[in-house]
Amino acid sequence: MKILAINPGSTSTKVAVYEDTKEILTVNIKHDVEELAGFTCVFDQYDFRKNIVLKKLEEEGIDVASLDVIAGRGGLHKPILGGVYEINPLMIDDIKHPKIGEHVCNLGAPIAYEIAKEASKLSGKNVKAYTVDTSVVDEMEPIAKFSGMPEIERRSIFHALNQKAVARRYARERGKKYEDLNYIVAHMGGGISIGAHRNGRVIDVNNALNGEGPFTPERSGGVPVGQLVNMCFSGEYTKAEIMKKIKGNGGLVAYLGTNSAYEVEQRVKSGDKEWELVYRAMAYQVAKGIGALAAALDGKVDVIILTGGIAYDKMFVGWIKEKVSFIADVEVFPGEDEMKALAEGCYYGIKGEIPVHVYE
Repeated sequence: MKILAINPGSTSTKVAVYEDTKEILTVNIKHDVEELAGFTCVFDQYDFRKNIVLKKLEEEGIDVASLDVIAGRGGLHKPILGGVYEINPLMIDDIKHPKIGEHVCNLGAPIAYEIAKEASKLSGKNVKAYTVDTSVVDEMEPIAKFSGMPEIERRSIFHALNQKAVARRYARERGKKYEDLNYIVAHMGGGISIGAHRNGRVIDVNNALNGEGPFTPERSGGVPVGQLVNMCFSGEYTKAEIMKKIKGNGGLVAYLGTNSAYEVEQRVKSGDKEWELVYRAMAYQVAKGIGALAAALDGKVDVIILTGGIAYDKMFVGWIKEKVSFIADVEVFPGEDEMKALAEGCYYGIKGEIPVHVYE
């Protein structure tokens, strides 16, 4: 089974080809910021990005007609259950008119769908396009959606693709099924999401996009509400400036002027105590989030998994382990590996090990 995976990012497009789950090609196509500035909105980049993918495949000697499955990074369509979804016109229409917001990931599914059509035409096969565990996967229990204000419902927006991929990987390596275990998974990157996985469903998770959970390299996380309201009405900030403080200029950026956890790690190792306190505070908040979700799982936690780019930092991981190891064993799956997660999702979905849903 030859699988093409496509993952559009803010300044790059990642392309990978797999034979079953074995990687045979991976490339990260960088885009010039000035080049992208010429597009008014995200979807205006569609033809540009699609053509770049096709050109790169041609350069690498990958015949589109040889592909069996196309996997595209999911977009901000309506909330859905986790699993694999065959991309259809309804999904693409919802992505083109997003209610949650614009994000470059919205391009993944439409590009995959179009390349699948082209591959089908060239090969005579029925090449299908799929997306896997999009960031708007919503499996939260009704009780977890209460915010304290009837006008505001807690939303499930998180790193579902990587969280579920590492949880499934952990289970497979032990001859078990994802649905048979309870996990707490903390994805730690530019954003941090911590999810409680119970029998194959993420029953509670922080909104990792806009102001819940721990502070992160560039996001504020949950801040004291009253003081935030005072800031909003102080007359000193516009709405855009406040939103930038929450996402983009929050967290490590606000405290230390950098969104690089690696840079912070190096400063801490060189003996900078001020930077260490801030970095420890971020680990402390991750540990608190894990502890809270242990309660959501009634204390029945089979494993805690730490993943994402910051999970490469053994010092940061060690600080978290010191505080949460009493709950359950802690396993570390560093990195995001989104391309592998897309390919594995499609492969195991077609094999019947992961649910394949119809988007409707």
